[in-house]
Amino acid sequence: MRIYVFDASALFAYLQKKPSAQKVNELLKQALDGRAEILMSAVNFGEVYGVILREHGQERAATVIRALESLPIRLMHVTTERALHAADVKSQYRLYYVDSFAAALAIEFNGTLVTSDSDFRKLGHGFETIWLKA
Repeated sequence: MRIYVFDASALFAYLQKKPSAQKVNELLKQALDGRAEILMSAVNFGEVYGVILREHGQERAATVIRALESLPIRLMHVTTERALHAADVKSQYRLYYVDSFAAALAIEFNGTLVTSDSDFRKLGHGFETIWLKA
């Protein structure tokens, strides 16, 4: 089964109905059909909440998060081991700490990172990534 790891930009593409939302929808359908699993770090999910909170307020942020929780995305808790692995990834690739959680999760599960964030280009060509148009 294919494993995809969403960073915050994947959910923003979906929420903002950007052209790349079609690709995100396709991956979500694969997960619903049992052909794929989608993982997301709770840290990256919190990043989505924080941006919506800042831009649209508490009520809208809570509503959107409730809707997102119905999607076939498995939120991964931050354990001590994951936090340390994210710090290692941050140091090695010079990513923002929040981004390093998505990268570390993709490494941990040998998954494909799904993102539009160009900072992830620092990971190099050996890192399987689906690039969404920003």
